[in-house]
Amino acid sequence: MASSSISSSSSWTSKQNKMFERALAVYDKDTPDRWQNVAKAVGSKSAEEVKRHYDILVESHEHRTRLSPFA
Repeated sequence: MASSSISSSSSWTSKQNKMFERALAVYDKDTPDRWQNVAKAVGSKSAEEVKRHYDILVESHEHRTRLSPFA
């Protein structure tokens, strides 16, 4: 699983990541069709790809939080 997470994550450019972050700030979890809107804002990713990217980032954050002695 980790290798697929890395490859999925690395296929995003820094520009795409920035557009993704901005779109997440606009389209929160209560927004209808959130992932379609985020995908449209990124421009070159499908709704499934942006949702998978989000899930990978959340999983990574949760993993780091569990490992942190300061959490």
